[in-house]
Amino acid sequence: GDVIISYPRAVEQAEELGHSLDLELNLLIVHGLLHLLGYDHASEDEKSLMWARQDELLGSTLPHP
Repeated sequence: GDVIISYPRAVEQAEELGHSLDLELNLLIVHGLLHLLGYDHASEDEKSLMWARQDELLGSTLPHP
């Protein structure tokens, strides 16, 4: 699979969420890779698992939409 990131949208999201573009790009890459590995967030249980793994990989706790 592929992870495709819209750079202009990443810039917008970083500004909207009040964090750096680097952090947003890292988040999008990790999030996309987790989807390729079978993680999802269609239910609250799935979302909790995915976000926990995402936080672990990024080494931080980020605000979750």
